[in-house]
Amino acid sequence: MDKKLSEFVLSNDHSQVAEDLHRHFNFTLGRFNTDDLSGYMMTALALTVRDRLMERWRVTKAHEDGAKIRKVYYLSLEYLLGRSLGNAILNLNMQDSVRQALSEFSANLEDIEMEEKDAGLGNGGLGRLAACFMDSCATLGLPVIGYGIRYEYGMFQQKFLEGKQIEQPDHWLIAGNPWEIERNRHTRRVKFYGYSEYYTNDAGKLCARWTNTQDVLAVPYDMPIPGYKNDKVNTLRLWKAAATEEFNLQEFNEGDYADAVAQKNLAEQITMVLYPNDASENGKELRLRQQYFLASASLQDVLDDWVLEQGDGFSQFAEYNCFQLNDTHPTLAVAELMRLLMDERGLGWDEAWSITTKTMAYTNHTLLPEALERWSVRLLKELLPRLLDIIYEINARFLAVVAHRWPGDVSRQQRMSIIEEGTDPQVRMAYLAIVGSYSVNGVAELHSKLLTTGLFRDFYELWPEKFNNKTNGVTPRRWLAHCNRGLGDLVTEAIGPGWKTNLQELEKLRPLAEDSTFRQRWADVKRMNKERLRERVIQKCNVKFELDSIFDVQVKRIHEYKRQLLNILHVIHLYDRITRGDTEGIVPRSVLLGGKAAPGYTIAKLLIKFANNVSTVINSDKTVNPWLKLAFLPNYRVKSMEIICPGTDLSEQISTAGKEASGTGNMKFMMNGALTIGTYDGANIEILDAVGDDHFFLFGLRVEDIAEYGLHNQPNMIIEQDEDLKRVLRLIECGHFSLFEPGIFEPILQTIRNPHDPWMVAADFRSYIDAQERAAQAYSDEDSWFRSSILNTAASGYFSSDRTIADYAREIWKL
Repeated sequence: MDKKLSEFVLSNDHSQVAEDLHRHFNFTLGRFNTDDLSGYMMTALALTVRDRLMERWRVTKAHEDGAKIRKVYYLSLEYLLGRSLGNAILNLNMQDSVRQALSEFSANLEDIEMEEKDAGLGNGGLGRLAACFMDSCATLGLPVIGYGIRYEYGMFQQKFLEGKQIEQPDHWLIAGNPWEIERNRHTRRVKFYGYSEYYTNDAGKLCARWTNTQDVLAVPYDMPIPGYKNDKVNTLRLWKAAATEEFNLQEFNEGDYADAVAQKNLAEQITMVLYPNDASENGKELRLRQQYFLASASLQDVLDDWVLEQGDGFSQFAEYNCFQLNDTHPTLAVAELMRLLMDERGLGWDEAWSITTKTMAYTNHTLLPEALERWSVRLLKELLPRLLDIIYEINARFLAVVAHRWPGDVSRQQRMSIIEEGTDPQVRMAYLAIVGSYSVNGVAELHSKLLTTGLFRDFYELWPEKFNNKTNGVTPRRWLAHCNRGLGDLVTEAIGPGWKTNLQELEKLRPLAEDSTFRQRWADVKRMNKERLRERVIQKCNVKFELDSIFDVQVKRIHEYKRQLLNILHVIHLYDRITRGDTEGIVPRSVLLGGKAAPGYTIAKLLIKFANNVSTVINSDKTVNPWLKLAFLPNYRVKSMEIICPGTDLSEQISTAGKEASGTGNMKFMMNGALTIGTYDGANIEILDAVGDDHFFLFGLRVEDIAEYGLHNQPNMIIEQDEDLKRVLRLIECGHFSLFEPGIFEPILQTIRNPHDPWMVAADFRSYIDAQERAAQAYSDEDSWFRSSILNTAASGYFSSDRTIADYAREIWKL
């Protein structure tokens, strides 16, 4: 078709939108009673908006398929998209027309948006980052396709029972997903089990094939990812696992119903639940199956499209294709691409390896050695025997390179080997990713530096040119324009709308921080957002925050290195002061915690119980309430953050220095005018550099201090010398927060007193308390506080995912 896009796309006029709404509500969904909208209006509106994406999506794909251009494929096990409706309406510039159309149903947009379920496709920062990246790629008009898994169930719904985390199924697809399009024609076949077979082909060449396998089908579901007001719609392709046969009809007819559908159930387990609990052997196997399923289906998809468009030759494949591995989860793509090129396409090792190492790029997201994935050789041999053969060959050839570079250095060869030898040999997935990639990047300046001087130092000494930094960012469309409409409108009125695609324009707000009238309007927006957050906390926690108190917030995955424990200790310290009548200088404070603990992470789940017990004691004490409240928000997710972020005064980013790779919550809070209390860690460092010491509450040991300090860490001596910490621990030890559960928090006390505590809780306590006091005193001067708030937003321009993706595109992807 040669006609212009404008001749095909549906009008955004409110009358046309209303007509389409009626059509979908009445005919697509078969609803005829507009008095009962109950969820159906959200679906009808989503379909109405999707109609307007479809032609833009088609034109985007036709343009990319018709041109010989370099493409990027982003492989990630997580995409924490949140809700898609509001974002799509914003990017299509449909807010006004949708509001008018909904008025015919006596409905408002905010209520309809709240009915959409968060997509259960991710867990934490890694998945939310991937979602921000997809948004920025589309907004920048880059040919980037996302690949992931279509999980039937999300992480879990978090409930509390007597303060303990209870995990319940998150069946986010129970009512369907109006944004997805099933693409049966592109179904791929993924192999498992079996064995490797070697043979000589007609040309006398030794070849291998993977035979006697148990295959699973990968069925693709595509979701549109619209750019901001640019008619660009990229694709997120999610794979669903299906059996090669629905069930064994003969067994069914003979009455063996369970065995008849066993194969189907086994296949569908792969994409049933996001990140199964891998504490058991079955859990480990299922997670490995997920990772290979994603890698194999996605690579087959790309190779088949290449052959369809370019023919059987692969001499130019590396020039036009790049695979970005989002952490180690998709790392099996390195070995799988080798298998597909050699076994399925007939290439030799050298040619296949050249293509692989010129197309793979790896992003590392963690400095914790225990978080770097390792897979048992025994498990790989059973589940993916052909890939294990290839990994061993990659390792043998790589160790030859190491031996040539450092002759006789056997210990270095052992350190760098992809295979970690031992009684149960393991494959080090991060090492496989580094060896198989042409680019390895960290996600904040400190993180990238620590990778090259610590975790991956040997590899950096071998290949310094591979390593680079790409500091993370978040999309300003979702995390300011959409979630904080009041502030977004104020900013647009003050400096124009250009900041939505060029966040550096927020620098224009700096002079306005000195304008008392503007500061007051800023404060009014913040108060409105705090009211909205307070209502959410009342609804979910039955705790009423005081609007004039400082809203002190820490929401993120529950983990020891993120130090929710340190935050709770500060709360107990304030509680202790108040109950002793020492209220001089105390500023009223409402503390909000939120986050999920992995089902198998015992101490993290105990921290949730601890926080909830402390909350119960504090909130039931009427003498304390005017000064202090504590709430733990259940089931924290993107939908929650969209309300929490705009209403926060003080952002807690208090990880142990050197443990947080980057963080992105810190950026979202900063962008929305919150001030940060944080350690010299991850992207906190770059936030501090951007906004300045006067508008950031820094505390704690630095990375360079911790290694030395850790050798002489004496938490019991610190406790004895600090009366405040001693009183806090005495309250815990005497059972004040566990009157009917004696000794329940003993493991937490042991971690604080442990001289080998890697999280430095006791060591950083005093510095943290002092920083909190500085924050409280700063908040007591409202005019000065809102000046700092404006300056934080003004300085957040660097932390746009548009900037991050532009860096990837220019320096890694070469688009």
